[in-house]
Amino acid sequence: MSTPAGRLFGTETGVDLVLTRAFRAGVEDVWASLTDSERTARWFGPWKGEPGTGRTIEVQMVHEEEQPWMPMTIDACEPPRRLAVSSVDDHGSWLLEAVLTETDGGTELRFIQHFTEADRDSVAHTGPGWEYYLDMFAAAHDGAPTPDFADYWPSMQEYYTNLKAD
Repeated sequence: MSTPAGRLFGTETGVDLVLTRAFRAGVEDVWASLTDSERTARWFGPWKGEPGTGRTIEVQMVHEEEQPWMPMTIDACEPPRRLAVSSVDDHGSWLLEAVLTETDGGTELRFIQHFTEADRDSVAHTGPGWEYYLDMFAAAHDGAPTPDFADYWPSMQEYYTNLKAD
């Protein structure tokens, strides 16, 4: 079973949920796993459309019921270091950011979901999901066995319900 590792940081408008993962690979390779549709299909879902800052793509949520397509706006794209996307659906607003930092012999992925104060309670539900998706990302990137969602939900919900901002 995985151990939850997300942290919360207070912001002027709410909180940021931050999760990190480390890879023994160069930043370009990790960036490709994050942005190439064929590679995102392995851990999150494929996407279609014309990429670029300010453009909207469609991402298929293959691990969700009915595998819906979700529009996502690319708010920032700074290859191979930073990608920020946003979307609105029945569950609220999604303001997501991925920051890659190349370190000696590897790359750190810092995944951030920005929450407004009004959406703060959503952390308890989304935190376990992001833990799962990021472990799926790591497994797909490294060619490891995929994790089981039952190891994340509901077992991590208490951790995220009680998580306080630093």
